Amino acid sequence: MDLKEIKKLLDLIAESEVNEVSIEEGDFKIKVKKKSDVEQPQMPVQYQIPAAQPPQTAQEQAPQGQATAGGGGSESEEQTEPSGNVVKSPIVGTFYRSPSPDDDAFVQVGDQIEKGQTLCIVEAMKIMNEIESEYSGEVKKILVDDSEPVEYDQPLFIIG
Repeated sequence: MDLKEIKKLLDLIAESEVNEVSIEEGDFKIKVKKKSDVEQPQMPVQYQIPAAQPPQTAQEQAPQGQATAGGGGSESEEQTEPSGNVVKSPIVGTFYRSPSPDDDAFVQVGDQIEKGQTLCIVEAMKIMNEIESEYSGEVKKILVDDSEPVEYDQPLFIIG
């Protein structure tokens, strides 16, 4: 099959409603897909906007909890506003605390970590991106739940 025949084939497929074609001619094989399978992972992007709001809402509710819970509210306030360095998501994707569902989390609150240590994974377009700490210290707070969508620059951890 020569280049002109392949171009004609591609033009015909583009104009038709056919999504996939496979042709074998001797040793020559060609497979053409109109729609890519990669488009499907983009659907979770719809969930991003609500995911960015819970950390702010929790901080706003801390004074209410303090008024009703007394001494327990001050602990809650310390946990929602601990001092330290904030590790933010460098990409949009889905947050995972462990390398696989059967494994333990990379880090827990209270763990001592070193700069460069893996804290979590953010999956984007079926690519698992390990997020490493930019700081050494103690994990003071984990701001995102496992399997939750995250936005670019969204706070994930507080390291003290």
